[in-house]
Amino acid sequence: MFQLDLKSRKSIYEQVVDNIKELIITGVLAPQEKLPSVRDLSREITINPNTVQKAYRELEHQGYVYTVSGLGTFVSLPQDRPVDEKKLSSLKEELNSCIKELLYLGVSPENIRKMADDILKERGDNA
Repeated sequence: MFQLDLKSRKSIYEQVVDNIKELIITGVLAPQEKLPSVRDLSREITINPNTVQKAYRELEHQGYVYTVSGLGTFVSLPQDRPVDEKKLSSLKEELNSCIKELLYLGVSPENIRKMADDILKERGDNA
């Protein structure tokens, strides 16, 4: 499913959260898809089941997954995910910084718009 970096400054549970979020964001894990059980995933990536459980709880708190008692943990539908205003603000600042750097490097505003449009088309999210 994914690899963990034992030398990383990030905790194992944060790496699990980030990896699963990446799989959801890129569409590898589809909405309503069942995640591996805590035991199965902990065996697969050889970490403590409590660490996987903590990661699943954090993903649920962030709205990426939901748990159905007795059935397992599933990927949430995008419209069911709450908008995290703090995260949205942080990403907006990051995007702003990237745009400033592109402009500094001489990329025209039109080409920046085209890049953004191309990225959205690749994802199938073109409005």
